[in-house]
Amino acid sequence: MPATLEKPDSRASRTRSALLAAGFDLMAERPIDAIPIDDLVASAGVAKGSFFNHFSDKDGFAAAIAFEVRVEIEERVETANSGVDNPLERLAGGMREAASYALNRRKQSIVALRFSHGTTTRGHPLNKGVGADIAAGVEADHFREEAKETGVLYWLGLCHALMANIVENEFSLQEAATRLEKMLILGLTGLGADEETAVKVATDNFQILLRVQDAAH
Repeated sequence: MPATLEKPDSRASRTRSALLAAGFDLMAERPIDAIPIDDLVASAGVAKGSFFNHFSDKDGFAAAIAFEVRVEIEERVETANSGVDNPLERLAGGMREAASYALNRRKQSIVALRFSHGTTTRGHPLNKGVGADIAAGVEADHFREEAKETGVLYWLGLCHALMANIVENEFSLQEAATRLEKMLILGLTGLGADEETAVKVATDNFQILLRVQDAAH
């Protein structure tokens, strides 16, 4: 399409995408406060004014990038849990996808881990799935009553810690799968699941992570 006929929203979308891509590269290396806007726009290859057409400030930019990562992870979780009804298995599938993401997309994971503030509340739109699974687990007497109020925060904290542990230690697949298995046992029993069930779910997801990753490579 000739430049004169290009749709304005298409140009704006590409500008925003270029800024986000540049942000991933720069923010994986240093905190947002240490990145001048001039560096962002130079890396993205766009005019400085374009930044403020899309983002109010650098904090808003960092939040937008972290949100993009969380959306991508949630989409993967939704796909992985398609057809799965058991709330324990669904929560485990979510943690498994978080581990997989940390293994395969280290740069994006670093950025998301640094700028995840504001997404841990039970009412946040991105936590709807986790909240529903926790509620279903309580309703089915898998989880203790306290999980109604703090289960979402608890589970997100575990997933966040697991991703950070994998990224910081640059775990191999076997190491990450082993850490996932142990975290699932502790996490599910902490919610109130019986140990035998938690161990089975954890072992199953250990094997699934190994199998899926091996198939992908």
